[in-house]
Amino acid sequence: MLRIIDARTAEPVPAAPARRGPTRVEVHAPGHDTTGLRVLLVADLLVRALELDGTPAWPLLTGAEDRARLREDAAALGIRPFEDGRVGGAGQAVHVVCEGGAAPDGATVAVAPVTPAEQGPADPDALRLALLERHHHARVELGATALDEARDTLARWRRAVAAWARQPSRPVPGEVRDRLRAAWEDDLDAPGVLRVLRDVETDPGLPDGARFETYAYADRFLGLELTRDLGSPV
Repeated sequence: MLRIIDARTAEPVPAAPARRGPTRVEVHAPGHDTTGLRVLLVADLLVRALELDGTPAWPLLTGAEDRARLREDAAALGIRPFEDGRVGGAGQAVHVVCEGGAAPDGATVAVAPVTPAEQGPADPDALRLALLERHHHARVELGATALDEARDTLARWRRAVAAWARQPSRPVPGEVRDRLRAAWEDDLDAPGVLRVLRDVETDPGLPDGARFETYAYADRFLGLELTRDLGSPV
């Protein structure tokens, strides 16, 4: 069962209603900056985790200024669209806010702020991975080194996935699947999911076909387009 840490009580609570009804994911972005993008990114992870759990999700964006620019930058990060919304409505709601931000009554996910890199705009794919490397409760200081490492990791993984796809397919090992689900169902632990992928990458006992299926499965949560280079020369 997907659980989040409710910022109001610091206690874990279910992110979905008991009877599998819809969950409204109401995003209260603080503005058009890297912290606002991180709030949207965490909401995107929540929507993905709910859908993987079989729960319909309705993503709504409220309270943000300059929504057009925020949506444009969010789309570049692979964040799926959020409708303009107002607070309230049918079904259970989970609010996603910046740490310290106000939100209506209801389960609330608080996202720590980001100190952006002192350089030009980052590659969106590298930025997404760099943000996923830290749990959303932890503050992020984005520097050139972190973004370069994220860019290199993505390039390596995409090349590897394209190569593994050429081998006979094998199912995701049950123990690996359980570890992945346990991570994202535990308060959207993206760093935990990434640790599993690093273990799978270097495990000599796994066939390449199983590595491919594992990365493709985990990417349904991470949204890093790890299968993007399928069919390209390796």
